[in-house]
Amino acid sequence: MSSYKSTGIKDWAMEDRPREKMLSKGLGSLSNAELLAILIRSGGPETSAVELARQIMKQSGNNLQELGRKNISDLMKHNGMGPVKAITIVAALELGRRRKRSELEEKIRISGSQDVYSLLQPLIADLSHEEFWVLIMNRSNRVIDNIRISQGGISGTVIDVRLILKKALDRLGSSLILCHNHPSGNIKPSDADIKITSKIAEASRTMDIQLLDHIIIADNAYFSFSDEGLI
Repeated sequence: MSSYKSTGIKDWAMEDRPREKMLSKGLGSLSNAELLAILIRSGGPETSAVELARQIMKQSGNNLQELGRKNISDLMKHNGMGPVKAITIVAALELGRRRKRSELEEKIRISGSQDVYSLLQPLIADLSHEEFWVLIMNRSNRVIDNIRISQGGISGTVIDVRLILKKALDRLGSSLILCHNHPSGNIKPSDADIKITSKIAEASRTMDIQLLDHIIIADNAYFSFSDEGLI
């Protein structure tokens, strides 16, 4: 077994230097592990940052969505991963989510459940806790605003119907779409999901606001109340 005297990027073999590879061949030439290694910067006593990154990716099933579920404590279980490296990775993943979130600010037009899934899946599918979001739209079904109403634990989150309606009225919204994730991976709506959907739909009607859909997202699948005739 070879031993590393230093595991900083400048001490690696040229073929294991992802920064140089990026500069010479472009970002697209780097694997997910190599991109991760740039964030990690250095490995452990007997492993390079690239190898450490490969171990992290392997433990995540070589799936970026699964990696996105990891918290700081999860990442620090790997030998050579201190709090600074773990925080850097978690922060980078959050930046990716926020970049996707900013796309909603361009007033994208919603024509069906697939559009909602495409917009919000990158934001909430890989979370280890539930988050409840609302899309507020104008009469042309273009997104005026996207709002995270609440976040909770693995099994649920608290929904304030009055807050949802206030947000819609403040932004002069004509319609709403609800969306939340199921960290369990099961897209089937719970009794609580059905009840809150009905409650929000009824309350919205009194304000002349239409509830168009409620989307439940889990991993790479979703459930649409509208598609299933439940709204």
